[in-house]
Amino acid sequence: MKPKKIIVSVTNDLYTDQRVHKVCSFLHDNGYQVLLVGRKLKDSQPITDRPYSIKRFKLVFTRGALFYANYNMRLFWFLLFSKFDVLLSNDLDSLLANYCAHKFKRKSRLVYDTHELFTEVPELTARPKVRKVWLAIEQKIFPKLEVVYTVNQSIADIYSKKYEKEVRVVRNVSKLWQPKTILSKKELNLPEDKHIIILQGSGINVDRGGEEAVLAMKEVEQALFLIVGSGDVIPQLKQLTKEHHLEDKVRFVGRVPYDQMMNYTYHADLGLSLDKDTNPNYRFSLPNKIFDYIHTTTPVISSDLVELRRVIEKHNVGRIIPEHSAKGVAQTINSLLKDPVLLEQLKANCKQAAQIENWEHESKVLEEIYL
Repeated sequence: MKPKKIIVSVTNDLYTDQRVHKVCSFLHDNGYQVLLVGRKLKDSQPITDRPYSIKRFKLVFTRGALFYANYNMRLFWFLLFSKFDVLLSNDLDSLLANYCAHKFKRKSRLVYDTHELFTEVPELTARPKVRKVWLAIEQKIFPKLEVVYTVNQSIADIYSKKYEKEVRVVRNVSKLWQPKTILSKKELNLPEDKHIIILQGSGINVDRGGEEAVLAMKEVEQALFLIVGSGDVIPQLKQLTKEHHLEDKVRFVGRVPYDQMMNYTYHADLGLSLDKDTNPNYRFSLPNKIFDYIHTTTPVISSDLVELRRVIEKHNVGRIIPEHSAKGVAQTINSLLKDPVLLEQLKANCKQAAQIENWEHESKVLEEIYL
């Protein structure tokens, strides 16, 4: 039997998008011929270790309205002259091209994976005219979609109520981490005599708590704070570190391959997830870094958001900060670092939770959708 062909599209450069990689790997492992489409930037790293095919568009514009228009037009024409059985659109910024191509090829199937409340992100809520355009696209297409899934129950409930459609849940849970080798602290240039605290991810942006975490280090002794990843506020965090003379306490590792990032996380005593409740998208977020922390037996310190609290309290794998401030973050860090018995218990709880909170278990929902 000829394998079904699926074209998966996303607007990022593919390198660090673990959710899309996990879905593509699942589809490949289950007999689909997978092509993942994204974009190529000047600093995009080569991708050579994927079992499925990849195509990256090189675009004239890299941000703003012209980028999104350019990308969707390029994607539409590419899809129009491609053969496929299924289209998988990731997030609203790739949906218009997929929907239009699907309408031209009516025998195809269109699946929508919405990773967030797209129209509620700060970058759009601060620009109402731009938000209005994206909202119009969503309102036009969403009610006509047959298969939709998203990253947690809170977001699924919002979309279901808004558009009176079934929205399934496939959380962005990490695969069980099974490293071939684990680098030592020395190999990672980490101190042996200090606690390690980590904030990881590719979306270290505004209202993600990076500023509070950096300033908290003024009140934390014998510890090194690692920021491993990339995001819009990294330049500001570097400046903040310099202004407060925290260079010995805060280290910026930058964006690295997933396994290397997980090696840093493995050696961390605490993992931070400090999104602020400034908009509905953050309020109901469930970052996959939480599961990375759990899989490396790294207890979590989190802001008080509904989905994060649900996981942390269910498995007792961390603590919620009492207030979203540098003082609240520092207080929680110190309370755990000064209680080694509790810290070891939380690490043991992480190890148990990892057997439940993993992609191998979560992907059973995808079996119902695609197989």
